[in-house]
Amino acid sequence: MNPHRQQTARISIGRVSIGAGAPVSVQSMTNTLTSDAAATIAQIRALAAAGCDIVRVSIPDAESLAAFAAIRRASPIPLVADIHF
Repeated sequence: MNPHRQQTARISIGRVSIGAGAPVSVQSMTNTLTSDAAATIAQIRALAAAGCDIVRVSIPDAESLAAFAAIRRASPIPLVADIHF
């Protein structure tokens, strides 16, 4: 181990562990309008099928925030919300 390398803490996002020797996780971000829950859910499912472990979802407005509850319930993998308002 490199003596100058700082040790990291392990955290969990849903069932996925990150840091402190955890396996590398594949992350991506949706590019749909989050307010379009059906399109966003379809994209998250496609990402999961391709091997993605965690998906980031942009929440730029109140409509997207309202849709996020349904998206979260339907998501097969953990989500991270990027809140912009």
